[in-house]
Amino acid sequence: MALPPFLVSLGAAADQLAHCEPMRLNDLGHLLQVMGTFLGLSLFSLGGGNTLLSEYHQISVNQFCWLTSTQFADLYALAEAAPGPSSMLVGLLGMGAGWPEGPGWALLSAYGAELAILLPSTLLMVVACLRWNRLRDSPWRIAFERGLGPITLGILFAVGLKILHTADTNTPGLIVSLLVCVLMLRTRISPLWFMAVAGVLGGLGVINR
Repeated sequence: MALPPFLVSLGAAADQLAHCEPMRLNDLGHLLQVMGTFLGLSLFSLGGGNTLLSEYHQISVNQFCWLTSTQFADLYALAEAAPGPSSMLVGLLGMGAGWPEGPGWALLSAYGAELAILLPSTLLMVVACLRWNRLRDSPWRIAFERGLGPITLGILFAVGLKILHTADTNTPGLIVSLLVCVLMLRTRISPLWFMAVAGVLGGLGVINR
C-alpha cells in the first residue's frame, strides 16, 4: 500500500537530516564563514539572483544542511511571491540557518547573508554604469553584451529544471508546472494569477508534496 505524499516527504526529510549534520551558527566565526560564502557568489549573479539558485540549494541543503529540499522550495516560493528582488531568498536562507539559535541570531544571519550577496554586485554595477557609456561605440561592448545573453538564458533554463526537480515530486504538480510554462510563453496573463490558482490547488490538496 502506497504511503500518502506528505508521509513520503517527511520520510525523505528525516533521511536527509540523518545523513547530514547542520552547521550551527552559534558563534561569530561561523556567521562570518557564511557571509564569506555569499560574498564569493555575489559577483557571479549574471542575469539576476535566480541564476545562483542551484548554488543556493547546494549550500543550504547539501553543504551546510540547514534545510531540506522541501523547505528550500517553500522559501523560494515565498521569496518570489513577495515584492522585491529574487535575492531576497538569501535573507530567508540566512534566517532559516540561524533560527535554531534564536530570533536574534536568525535576524543577524538573515541581514548578514543578504548584505553579502547584494553589496559586491551592487558596487560593481555602480562602477560599470558610470563607465559603460564611454564604451558605447566600442565593438568590445557589443560583443560582450551579445555573448552574455545566451549564457544567462542557459543558466536560467538550468535553474528552471532545478526548481522542477526540487518542488514537483508528483504528477499533478508536474502537469501544473508544465501548463504554466506554456501559458507564460503563449499568453500575457499575469504570473500572479498562476500563483493564486496554484495556491488554491495546494490548499485543496490537489497539489501536494
